[in-house]
Amino acid sequence: MTTNVLAQTLDPLALAGQLAGKLLINGALTPAISGKTFAVDNPATGRKVADAALGEKADVDAAVAAAVKAQQAWGRMAARARGKLVAECGRRLNEHVEELGRLVTIETGKALRTESRVEASVLADVFVYYGGLGSELKGESVPFSPDMLTVTTREPIGVVGAIIPWNAPLLLMALKIAPALVAGNAVVVKAAEEAPFAVLRVGQIMSQVLPPGVLNILSGFGPECGGPLVAHPKVGKVTFTGSVETGRIVYKMAAEKLIPVTLELGGKSPMIVMADADIDRAVAGAVAGMRFTRQGQSCTASSRIFVHEKLHDAFVDKLRAKVDAMKMGDPLDEATDIGTVISRQQFDKVQSYIRIGKQTPGAHAHECSALPRDPKLKDGLYVRPVIFTDVPEDSRIAREEIFGPVTCIFKWTDYEQVIAAANDSEYGLAATVWTRDLKTALDATRRLQAGFVQVNQNLVVQPGLSYGGAKHSGLGKEASLEAMLDHFTQKKTIILNMT
Repeated sequence: MTTNVLAQTLDPLALAGQLAGKLLINGALTPAISGKTFAVDNPATGRKVADAALGEKADVDAAVAAAVKAQQAWGRMAARARGKLVAECGRRLNEHVEELGRLVTIETGKALRTESRVEASVLADVFVYYGGLGSELKGESVPFSPDMLTVTTREPIGVVGAIIPWNAPLLLMALKIAPALVAGNAVVVKAAEEAPFAVLRVGQIMSQVLPPGVLNILSGFGPECGGPLVAHPKVGKVTFTGSVETGRIVYKMAAEKLIPVTLELGGKSPMIVMADADIDRAVAGAVAGMRFTRQGQSCTASSRIFVHEKLHDAFVDKLRAKVDAMKMGDPLDEATDIGTVISRQQFDKVQSYIRIGKQTPGAHAHECSALPRDPKLKDGLYVRPVIFTDVPEDSRIAREEIFGPVTCIFKWTDYEQVIAAANDSEYGLAATVWTRDLKTALDATRRLQAGFVQVNQNLVVQPGLSYGGAKHSGLGKEASLEAMLDHFTQKKTIILNMT
């Protein structure tokens, strides 16, 4: 372990160049064993950011071997001592918020002011939060028999494989590795191929504090890198965030090894606006909840909005005006509210859903904001936000996760029917209710089939609040003490016969 302090590099292209072609294994930046790389492009310009190292099975084997070796001493370290090191990582990362935000921006196309800088700040907070929970890794005294001392202890699993997505790579990385590390595990991360550099930079910063091999970072593609990580015999736990389809593959592979998994998958989150709601507050909540500043690329996006008929027309008008006033442009520009979608593949997918919506009989598409006029951004993957009204509840855009800036607003009159409609989905990640009436709020939150339900607000996941979905939205919880105890430790029962 070293105590060097890495200097900040606020030029994101220069920083990506420094990280190009590298993985983090056993505390050192190293090229892939094959020497292969792949290009990472800036979705706002279409230009290459840098070439990332193409991790494959041999690299997975090297990273896991380093993790296995490092975990032996790490797991024996006092839990509070581990927590202090993880908290120190958070403090170091807090000093790099600006550079990490800029690096995420050029990889993902997310706007720096409204998205990437905020994410980098929360990243640091997650590590500080979990760093303070080392003392909570405690067991129980069980009153089994007066002649026996019966206790339980919590022990680390060993090596954790963490596979993270591209939409919020720093935050979702932190929610996986911070509790795993404090619990005494070593971690091997597989970064999303679209956004590997900021994740690698986080690992490099943390390696100045952590013992070598405790945290390892790989980049590459699912079949060649993610698959071997899940299948590796020395990986005892997998935590994954991504699509339902890929989640099923991960789950099946983990089942072959009989190891635990945490899955945070998709969503089609409902937002219910009651007749007595504060309409301006609800509209602001819809703007935030749909994650328009992230181009709707969020599992918790409020992509189904149910508005009581008394407020419906005014709500639609106000929401259109709010979103229309948002500026799309260069993600690094402080004036920009909305950046781009992540990739050409995602751009084409979102546009195909918009076409489906426009072709739906009776549907009305309200396109908002304006595409940037800067010729430097002509190849950028910008999508105008679309608010659909008068869409059948059984239409594809109302039922399938689009993962883009597209939402559907439905008019309702009957309370029982709107609760049923909100629950009529294969997903169950998040939901919100907007009302001034406490009885209605309590009833609706009890009946909504979602793992993360809010009233009169639409916050993103926060450290300390248990987060996870129901139905096809996943298995397990993240972001809380519960997540660390239940998902990154295994309980042992010890009995001492005193007769």
